[in-house]
Amino acid sequence: MLAVATDVTRPDSVRPLFAKIKEAFGRLDVLFNNAGTGAPGVPIDELTFEQWTTVVNVNLTGTFLCAQAAIALMKTQTPRGGRIINNGSISAYAPRPNSAPYTATKHAVTGLTKSISLDGRKFDIACSQIDIGNAATEMTERMTAGVPQANGEMSVEPRIDPRHVADAVVYISKLPLDTNVQFMTVMATKMPFVGRG
Repeated sequence: MLAVATDVTRPDSVRPLFAKIKEAFGRLDVLFNNAGTGAPGVPIDELTFEQWTTVVNVNLTGTFLCAQAAIALMKTQTPRGGRIINNGSISAYAPRPNSAPYTATKHAVTGLTKSISLDGRKFDIACSQIDIGNAATEMTERMTAGVPQANGEMSVEPRIDPRHVADAVVYISKLPLDTNVQFMTVMATKMPFVGRG
């Protein structure tokens, strides 16, 4: 294992990470783009520019920079290719109230996933997206006390053990490069998603 502190929002921090990966392991087979953040759940007109750019920089630019560096390495290694798995979100399809920055970036990650999938084909690079619904992490802790719903009510939402998401990442990462799970949703069965909004 190799731990490298990296700011995914900065190219001058991401490039050395991938240089260290190449130096330590000689190649990169799987990248899981998992860094993410959200903004306070406030009306869009109350959102500050700094809150907006923080979410865009981490969720979208960070995913792009790491994928870009991974692709550069995967194209040149022998055997060629690899797999990129992006952490998407159910919010890419069904937003929560007052979540414009997070929702917009997760929509963009879906587009980036599709573009990488298309452009990576000729280099034996597969790209997947996992859309996660309420994994029990610090980011979703607030759901245990209730979160705003589209109808204006507050509801406690169920969460799932993050291990199930990890198992999904492992499953996708073990597939041969001629097989891909383009999109996968892993969610709490009873969370409001189908019919949300």
